[in-house]
Amino acid sequence: MADYTEIDRLVSMQDINAVIPLLKKQCFDIVMIDINLGGLSEDNGLILAQNVLREFTSAKILILTGYDLPVYRHEAEKIGVKGFVNKSVDPARLVEVLCRVHAGSSVLEKIEYLEELTETEKTILQLLGDGVKRKDIAGQLYISERTVSNHVQHIFEKLDVSSALEAVSKGIKLGYIQP
Repeated sequence: MADYTEIDRLVSMQDINAVIPLLKKQCFDIVMIDINLGGLSEDNGLILAQNVLREFTSAKILILTGYDLPVYRHEAEKIGVKGFVNKSVDPARLVEVLCRVHAGSSVLEKIEYLEELTETEKTILQLLGDGVKRKDIAGQLYISERTVSNHVQHIFEKLDVSSALEAVSKGIKLGYIQP
C-alpha cells in the first residue's frame, strides 16, 4: 500500500516538479492527470504525462479533465495516454474506465480525423482571433502577406471552413486557440 503521507505533502506543497521523484519512490497502478495544472506549472497536463511516460514507459495514464477538446484528446493518444475522460463522467463510468486502464486497455473515444495545424498556422489563427489584420500578422511574423494568405488558406482547408470567422470559431471549439 502506498504511503499517502508523501502524496499529501506533494499536494499541499503543490510542487509539480516533485511528481517524477515521488513516482520513483511509490508503487503506482495508474497516474491520473488533469490538462489544467492551475498555477502549478506553465506546462499543461499533457506535458506532465509525456514526462511521466518518458521516465516510466509502461505507466498507465488517465487524463481526467474539464478540457475535453479534440486537440487534447488527439495529443493524449499520440503521446501514449491510456485513457481520456471528462470530469463530468458518471462515477460508475469512471470506475469502469479505471478498471479497463488498469487491465491494460486503452479507453480513448474515437474522434473524427483531425488534420493538425502547424505551429505557424496556430499562431496565425490566434492572431486572426485577436483581430489582427493580415498585413500586421505578416509584419509580426516577418513573412510576406502572400505567405500569410497561403497559411490562412491551409487553415481553411484543414478546418473545412470558408471564412476567418468560421476558422476562429472552430479553432476555439477544437482547442487550437484561446478565446
